[in-house]
Amino acid sequence: MPPAAETVLDEVDGEEGKGGPTRAPGSPRRRPLSPAVAGPLAAALLTAVLLALATRLSRSYPFGPVTRNIVDLGQQYLPFHAYWRSFLLGETHGDAFLNWNSGFGAGFLGDIGTYLSSPFDLLVVLFPADRVELALYVVTAVKITAAGAAMALLLLRMRPGPWPVAAVLGSAYALSGWTFDLGATVPMWLDGLVAFPLLCLVGEWARTGRRPVVGPVVVALAWTANFYTAYMATIGAAVVLLVRLLTAAETAGARQRLAGALRAARGVLIGIGLAAPLVVVVFLGTKAADPTPESTFAPAAFTELLARFLPATASLASPALFIGTPALVLALTLPFNGAVAPRVRAGWSAAVVLVTLSLQWEPTHLLWHAGASPNGGPYRQAFVLCGLLIVAGWFSAARGVPRPTALLAGGALLGLLAWAAHGSVDIDRWTYPALGVAAVLALAAALVALPHRRGTAAAEPPAPSPASTRGLRTTARLLPVLAVVLLVAAQAGEAAVTGKRIVEQQRDEVAWSPRIGPWHTAVAAEVARADAWPKHRTEPGEVPGGNDVLIVGGQGADYYSSLTSEVTSRTLASLGFGYYAKGRHPVTLDNPVTDALFSIGTRVRSVPTAPVRQDALPRATVTVATTPVPPLVTVRPAKRPATHPGDSAFAEQERLLGADVYELPAVDRAGRTVSARCPAGSQAWFWAPEYRGGATLAGEPRVDFEGKPPAVRAPMRALGTVPGSGEVRIELSPERPVRLPRQPVGCLVRARLDSAVRQLTATGATEVRATGHTVTAELPPGSTGTAVLAAPRISGWRCAAGDAEPRPARAYRGLVAIPLDGRANTVTCSFRPPGIKLGGAAGLTALLALIATGVLHRRAGRRAEPSAEAPTVA
Repeated sequence: MPPAAETVLDEVDGEEGKGGPTRAPGSPRRRPLSPAVAGPLAAALLTAVLLALATRLSRSYPFGPVTRNIVDLGQQYLPFHAYWRSFLLGETHGDAFLNWNSGFGAGFLGDIGTYLSSPFDLLVVLFPADRVELALYVVTAVKITAAGAAMALLLLRMRPGPWPVAAVLGSAYALSGWTFDLGATVPMWLDGLVAFPLLCLVGEWARTGRRPVVGPVVVALAWTANFYTAYMATIGAAVVLLVRLLTAAETAGARQRLAGALRAARGVLIGIGLAAPLVVVVFLGTKAADPTPESTFAPAAFTELLARFLPATASLASPALFIGTPALVLALTLPFNGAVAPRVRAGWSAAVVLVTLSLQWEPTHLLWHAGASPNGGPYRQAFVLCGLLIVAGWFSAARGVPRPTALLAGGALLGLLAWAAHGSVDIDRWTYPALGVAAVLALAAALVALPHRRGTAAAEPPAPSPASTRGLRTTARLLPVLAVVLLVAAQAGEAAVTGKRIVEQQRDEVAWSPRIGPWHTAVAAEVARADAWPKHRTEPGEVPGGNDVLIVGGQGADYYSSLTSEVTSRTLASLGFGYYAKGRHPVTLDNPVTDALFSIGTRVRSVPTAPVRQDALPRATVTVATTPVPPLVTVRPAKRPATHPGDSAFAEQERLLGADVYELPAVDRAGRTVSARCPAGSQAWFWAPEYRGGATLAGEPRVDFEGKPPAVRAPMRALGTVPGSGEVRIELSPERPVRLPRQPVGCLVRARLDSAVRQLTATGATEVRATGHTVTAELPPGSTGTAVLAAPRISGWRCAAGDAEPRPARAYRGLVAIPLDGRANTVTCSFRPPGIKLGGAAGLTALLALIATGVLHRRAGRRAEPSAEAPTVA
């Protein structure tokens, strides 16, 4: 390697170069900005500007009035970040173990590890409560910007070269199609985008035997921030390390390669061990989560695969591989670039081809996704391939503009790719115009830069005149600058257009939630005013979006997480609650029986004052109702009273309540009419979880149901008051073939419910205290039977009566239960996330291994110093 290249390499890796120019005595000290700093800074600035521009062009918040809250961004990540801010500021009822605001009590440490454990997420505390959307946008932008900077740093570390080109390629990686199509709407996955270049950098350190302590710490941060995409990034980094071990001059021998691989494996294992306290909890939480239907992988058609390399394409059924035409052309020139060593060309070209094929083969698809094909978006690992393409492009351009033959070959491959993709359904009307303009600008940049490349390699010409010398120098300085400007214009314009079009397509095609506005503010104010936890729960009711309670407060049923327990989902569904996301998003049920079962004493109801729109803040009329309910902990007799038999939600509510409160009539069905007879004045309820359409009780307004199995289950709903005749006549207006349960109608007799509530209140806890993840209840003296805590019996609950030793809680129809023998006057239940002990032990072991590694490395360095300083013996 030339001395100048060694100097740049040392600067990139944070060390002072040993071959640089010396400063003349008396001259002012000047420290030029090193490529290691200039490249990442420029990449970060370019990325931030282009992301903001794409957001502005799409008229999305915060640079426009239109909501960004599509699908999970609005129903998971925004509410979780709102709750995270409140949690960090000490404003929640729960703690890091338990979240009382969701799902009637849900484990929180797993959600932290899944959604909120990125260091970037701490930024939410810098924003006021009514600016959480802005906070989440900033978090998203900072992650994407950091990814661009990290990639630029990696490129300069792998091979010295022009830092402006590294900056452009770093930005191309950060603003890939994967980022716009997936990452920007699933911010937790962006940590994998940041992790990939950083883990590759860890591989570089391991390959050269450097930074054995910092490397595992970086791995630990990546796996803690988001272990799901960090797992994919680790596989990608392993591919990069393998290619480097086989092609880099520094690791030419088999022993060096093996040593480098072993050092990398050690660093990864220690790093994952350090992250184990969170990773193990998340892993076990995933095992206990409500299972989603099995997904069978179907590879994308060849045409669709090729189309995703082009700008302005969006789809969940094919991998998002756009990195920009200039970056893609550079990657395509690598196999033909004679200025690059053959082994390097072969190694990186093979890596790109094999990883591309791995996206399309089911065994490797399962390997990328840890053995389980995901529901929705089967190409979540595509950011790794985008990164490999960027690295390939850098190796082709680091020593200068590829030769004309290589440029022609790469351009021909791009043209062939664009032609083969022209029949894809993912092609947008902006795709080929954006591609054409970017290709022209990239070609212009290459033509401008080529004379400079030839001039630096040409033989020394005859001495020119002073005037011509100045002109040549000016031209020599301006041509590279102009080339960079053209390159930036090509990359920037295409990225901005792609970001704009993908956002616009998503808003038209997928579910969305409105921005946080006066509706949420009004509900939050009423919830805060009525909150009486743990005396009873306050249910905020339906608010636009999902995970509503995390935004407005309260202790309701709404909960949307990848870790939603199967116990929670199945228990609530059996009682007539509805859900979305195949069971992982239970929603509220406005029913007086379930309110009594879960001690919901205050219920907030809100009705929008106008249709909810994408480009307007939602407003609503808010009302509050308070009713007597049993305490959070009740006592059930040892002998359970007889209730209606059957498998309907009405019967299940009665079994859990311990009293008959419904009339369950025989139902006659004729066509679209359902008929039955009930006591006059009772309240008619309709339970049809798979039904989609309207149901109208004679003389009452229509009530809509949204069942769409298996993804959506409609909640039980009230149709109105039974008339004096006792006749219940329900007219159905289905949107698809009707499938009703055996017992779809139940008529609630309120006097019976009131009597049951008084009985449970009289025998229930006289006082309930809740602190963080622990509940303590004082019971009437001599209580026997079973104490029931109105919370789903998810794994992790341990309870004790009196001074007894805590044991894993029992279950009472899906709720937490503690046996009573008449001698204990108190019960205490505490929640501890499963896996916390195992993860803690693994983390401690990894920490000790890290310390040992550092000590051994320091000792080895000290032993090497005397031998390095000893004089050479002739």
